[in-house]
Amino acid sequence: MNEPPKRSTVYFDPQLHAALRVKAAHTNRSLSDIVNEAVRAALAEDQEDLAAFRDRVSEATISYEALLDNLKTHGKI
Repeated sequence: MNEPPKRSTVYFDPQLHAALRVKAAHTNRSLSDIVNEAVRAALAEDQEDLAAFRDRVSEATISYEALLDNLKTHGKI
């Protein structure tokens, strides 16, 4: 069952709003469609990042200081 869209007020930087309006007119899409697509893409990217973190949870970690020491020891810096 599809729910009706939810309404929300979003405040854009004036230049971003102008750019969105131009893009909407140029692509024959609504501002809502463009913003929804951008939010979906950002959430999908977050989900991919979280999956990568889960996949790497068992990897050994090294402190930044130890990393720098190792680089110096091996003549990399």
